[in-house]
Amino acid sequence: QVQLVESGGGLVQAGGSLRLSCAASGLTFSRYVMGWFRQAPGKEREFVGGIRPSDGTREYVDSVAGRFTISRDNAKNTVYLQMASLKPEDTAVYYCAADQWVLTISSEESQYDYWGQGTQVTVSS
Repeated sequence: QVQLVESGGGLVQAGGSLRLSCAASGLTFSRYVMGWFRQAPGKEREFVGGIRPSDGTREYVDSVAGRFTISRDNAKNTVYLQMASLKPEDTAVYYCAADQWVLTISSEESQYDYWGQGTQVTVSS
């Protein structure tokens, strides 16, 4: 049974930082692209970024590039989302997801096979 469990969300002031973690079990973690998505109230879920398993190639949506960093520890089956210079518009539920197609990092939800339950990030102004 595959499980993805996010943690690290919370309330932070604008300009602050948070690090989200996503612990995976029940899958061969090193064979999956890991993605982060977010969903703000009243909006559709959107791609934040992703990381390939082998060479660590990363991609980010323009709105977070330079502020957010994705990393992974294949030995710990964990992917991280380090968020800095947070803005109120970053407020959302953040989800991690796993995609077994490892050649590219997809921004499409439908490409991902497994999802976590989400963790709330709230940025106050």
